[in-house]
Amino acid sequence: MEKVFAILLLCSMVMAIPVVHSIDESPEAVAEWFEYLPKMEEKLTKLQFYFHEQVSGKNPTAVKVAYANMTFQSPTLFGLVVVIDDALTVGPDPNSAIVGRAQGIYESADLVDGVAVMSLSFVFTTGEYNGSTLSLLGRNAVLHPYREMPIVGGSGVFRLARGIATAKTYFFNATSGDAINEYNVAVLHY
Repeated sequence: MEKVFAILLLCSMVMAIPVVHSIDESPEAVAEWFEYLPKMEEKLTKLQFYFHEQVSGKNPTAVKVAYANMTFQSPTLFGLVVVIDDALTVGPDPNSAIVGRAQGIYESADLVDGVAVMSLSFVFTTGEYNGSTLSLLGRNAVLHPYREMPIVGGSGVFRLARGIATAKTYFFNATSGDAINEYNVAVLHY
């Protein structure tokens, strides 16, 4: 009976995959998409969401994974590497609707200023962008009021995306390290 249940569960998951993702990512579909690309018009999409980084508590979403011998003597935590899986929400309230996750790494990479070099994906999990991603790779000067970082690619609805993400600190708890950042993203894509 357990084997039958496992097989039924696996089959239902496989059948649900096309429903969850709105874009066909098979090699044939991608090849067809590229053939049609010259006929497509480029679109501008603007997004706003809040990036919730929880360092404290029982379920942190940002975890230190590496550091140098001198990291904790450095005023900028130079050499610290952090892996994240942070919630993206429609509003600054941690209980507002989740639209996706920010997944990736950042490292403290400046001896003088508080700078995180970020390599992450915005993974959208609801709505018209469900299953699509945007890739951010850039320097985040965390103490500046506004930080501009490049969007260097994407997948799904955002294939061949390029653009800018602007971050602004909405909330920061200096004791716990927890933070909420407002992101405004403008991307060109097909």
